[in-house]
Amino acid sequence: MPTTFRKKIIAGNWKMNRTASDAKALAAEVLLEVRKFDEADIILCPPFTALGTVAELIGEVPNVFLGAQNVHPAPSGAFTGEISVAMLRDFYCRYVIVGHSERRQYFHETDAMVLEKVKAALAGSLKPIVCVGETLKEREAGAWQEVVTKQIRDGLKDIPEKDFSDIIIAYEPVWAIGTGKTATPAQAQEVHAFIRGLIAKQVSPEVARKIRIQYGGSVKAENAAEILHQPDIDGALVGGASLDARAFAAIVLAAARPKPTTQRAHA
Repeated sequence: MPTTFRKKIIAGNWKMNRTASDAKALAAEVLLEVRKFDEADIILCPPFTALGTVAELIGEVPNVFLGAQNVHPAPSGAFTGEISVAMLRDFYCRYVIVGHSERRQYFHETDAMVLEKVKAALAGSLKPIVCVGETLKEREAGAWQEVVTKQIRDGLKDIPEKDFSDIIIAYEPVWAIGTGKTATPAQAQEVHAFIRGLIAKQVSPEVARKIRIQYGGSVKAENAAEILHQPDIDGALVGGASLDARAFAAIVLAAARPKPTTQRAHA
């Protein structure tokens, strides 16, 4: 498949960490490190209680955007403890994580539920980061292709082709999340290329060339550059390391395009 330029996208998923005041301090430190870096879109995804605080800090900083960690597909109603697209947009959220493995595991979210959330996000001008990935048991059984195929097929079913410009896919091998284990660059590249092929068949080759696919799974400053410079890996969904401003900034900076090397002409 022909290659095309896709701007890197690095998202920090803070999960259920940091109070609003702590989030303010973390976001401020992150912005000091990355606010002038324009080679990647940078997304901060704090807890719901800190969205307003982080939104005020981000303001109009170029290439830094606010994201949420989850959303309910209904516009409003008797859904205690949930949050709607309109509520997130009120905080100037631009992105929302959908179908994270922890939501699938602990809250029993299905691919059908993921699809509902994707549709709701798109209808409300939020860009969904759609997470897919296999467990260790599925990886060891050689079933990762089947698992990822089903998640892509059912989680993005019947989405109009024009809407894919606002969708990001995050491949997160469940066995590498918070475990310290990381897929090798070759393993990650293999799955990203496979996902791009699935999108080419399910939607179109043009969409497949343009869609951005992130890797998520124990990404650290030490391994970020090698992962991010694989041909089909367009960014990272960062968990634990995003709670350390310098570590997260190092991952962001690792997304910089390699400088072209020049060879000295022979005399």
